[in-house]
Amino acid sequence: MADREQQDALLELLNSTPVINGVVHDELEDPEAARSWQRSHGGSGTAAERKQLMEVREALQQVVRGDRPATSLSPLLKGVTSHPRITAEGVSWEPNPPADRRMAVQAVLTWGALQQGMPGRLRPCANPECRLFLLDRSKTNKARWCSMALCGNRMKARRHYQRSRKGATD
Repeated sequence: MADREQQDALLELLNSTPVINGVVHDELEDPEAARSWQRSHGGSGTAAERKQLMEVREALQQVVRGDRPATSLSPLLKGVTSHPRITAEGVSWEPNPPADRRMAVQAVLTWGALQQGMPGRLRPCANPECRLFLLDRSKTNKARWCSMALCGNRMKARRHYQRSRKGATD
């Protein structure tokens, strides 16, 4: 299972294309902002690394939304090898991708670990106007919104308004 830091990094990558005032903003589009984001997540900040991250982000967003099959991620791992690591806890396999692909490969591997260890818990926000994703770590697995303060309240207020308008027209 991917550790919490890797899960959070994946979620931040998926959520790096938010809708602000009705317009999609790409937080990795600006090379300097992207370099800062990459470095803060353990990357090198190179243009090639950024390109790989943007490609993997797009693919993962589509897979998580259900717009593409999971098998469409296969090309993103092409040529990646792994090597065994032996510790007191046992044997684990560590990927050995080229340096500029390391962050992108880790994102796919983290997604895969979440699919196995926490199936269905990484999902898009239920607000159709939102492009963000959530990782539901609750016991009940019933979270629907990327943020209750933002999308949750908006959607609840919208439903309330629609019910009250319907009641007023009846």
